[in-house]
Amino acid sequence: MEPSLNVLGQRLQPCSTDPLTGFYRNGCCDTGPEDRGSHTVCVVVTAEFLALSKYLGNDLSTPRPEFRFPGLKPGDRWCLCAARFLQAAEEFAAPKVVLEATHASATEIVPLELLRAHAVEGPH
Repeated sequence: MEPSLNVLGQRLQPCSTDPLTGFYRNGCCDTGPEDRGSHTVCVVVTAEFLALSKYLGNDLSTPRPEFRFPGLKPGDRWCLCAARFLQAAEEFAAPKVVLEATHASATEIVPLELLRAHAVEGPH
């Protein structure tokens, strides 16, 4: 099996293991046919984004122990659905993006230029 690639055309880097993220809960923003939400954009969540997501009906900040979900806080890295990232960008609440950990298929939904415009700079 070929390794997954990121939006830079390189090997996909892990997004987060604490909290554990990814559609497959492997720490990476890997995707496959069963990932209908395209959880492919590795983001660093912000308070603004978490508030928007909760307002839109997806509360990512409240812990859900029954799903082994600790709840996110600003600064956490998370594999976000590409369409939700696009929506957050349109609402001026997009979180920062870790390009090295964002799956190449994210660009099927989000233009690469938009991902680059929100990229984390420097070490992360």
